[in-house]
Amino acid sequence: MKYLIGGAVFITTIAANVAFAADVYGPFPITLKGYEGDATNSVSYSGQVGRQLLHNSLKKAISNGAAMNVTKAYFNGSDSELTLLDPVSTEDFRIDVTNINDISKTNLSGKAYKGTINGWPGAMTGKEVLESMIERAAQTENGYDAKHGYDYAQLVSKFTMGAVFYHQACDNYLDEKLEADNKPNNKPYKDGAYFTGKEHSWDEGFGYWGAAAHGATLSARVNYDIAKKKDMTSADANGDGVVNLKSEMNYAHAYYASAYDKGGVTDYYNTITKAFIDGRQIITDANGEALSDSARNDLKAKARVICSNWEKVIAESVFKYAGSVYSDLEELKANPGDEKLMRTHAKHWGELKGFALSLHTSGQNLGELGTRIDRLIGLGPVVNGSAVTGVDGGGNYFVMGDADADKYMVHMLKLQKLMEDEFGVTAKNNDKLAGISNISEILGAGDSAEND
Repeated sequence: MKYLIGGAVFITTIAANVAFAADVYGPFPITLKGYEGDATNSVSYSGQVGRQLLHNSLKKAISNGAAMNVTKAYFNGSDSELTLLDPVSTEDFRIDVTNINDISKTNLSGKAYKGTINGWPGAMTGKEVLESMIERAAQTENGYDAKHGYDYAQLVSKFTMGAVFYHQACDNYLDEKLEADNKPNNKPYKDGAYFTGKEHSWDEGFGYWGAAAHGATLSARVNYDIAKKKDMTSADANGDGVVNLKSEMNYAHAYYASAYDKGGVTDYYNTITKAFIDGRQIITDANGEALSDSARNDLKAKARVICSNWEKVIAESVFKYAGSVYSDLEELKANPGDEKLMRTHAKHWGELKGFALSLHTSGQNLGELGTRIDRLIGLGPVVNGSAVTGVDGGGNYFVMGDADADKYMVHMLKLQKLMEDEFGVTAKNNDKLAGISNISEILGAGDSAEND
């Protein structure tokens, strides 16, 4: 597929593990004309980091079996203290806050995709899909609906990453807000701001990407270990003894990019993060003046690099979890009724579905390709020969009783082939196509367009 797309505390002292300031997102100087305050660094994306933390904590709350008023607070925000559930400090990985509202008093619900999501029962908007998932999760044990095979912690997490982070970055801040008359660079982002319209718009896109400010100076393995809370030394770029969650942590899609890159085949994390850094320098170089047409075109080119590679990270995830679902079904065929295997299958299917739904949220209409993806995955996993096929007016799921695991496994192979052909994935974790000698014969079998 070809993708078309039109303060905070930050690092001020670079420790020995940060090699080049040009590969660090900030600090960038104040360029706003007429500013007379004390700020010296124009970078600010606290709200986006706050949403990263809301997402992490929402996932954790669902998987812990929290009541709906708790999970809804992480989705809608709250004036009361919102305890950070993930990441939390350990002896080996100390972080700087325990209350999300100390980072930013914000929410996820107000930024969720407002278009219709046809790949989920009910023809709801992206925001409504997430609300429905959160409500249904509260009626289950730790977010797991065994009857329908839904792992709501995974579904909510992966779709939030797309419907909020990817959507807001690539359908708003790196798209509409790059136009000349939208948040211009010769005016403050809003009254009283110490940054220009274009500076803050770009920063917000970076915050949604979720990379550590110094992440481009580190290897993929180190960035992955930071996200997994395994390398505090590398995370703590300014050497203050704690991991600053505003600038020193990896989140969401940036974490997944590092996971693919550590295989040595791809470089999504650095490609995207460096494009953000280079784009921010273009804005800084304008020195508070309106961007020239040439500068805006250069900025839009950086945005295309970012969003085309970001889309690939999501497509790599669809590829990966299609392979996981295929393997799960192989094991379940050999061990029918195994509850532990079914639980793993539901987890992998939830990750697959959440990432696949995310592909619809960037503002780019996938058209027939999107329909093919939705139909191959269907509305629910195969559970003991059954699968969800819809929802009635009362919100009850329709379940089809003759779902065929063998056909669904073929659909997973076809889905992996789509990710190869249409999105150009190259990491290809959990590749099930490579090990099948008669793959052309298999892919030619059955209905390629529907999960029947």
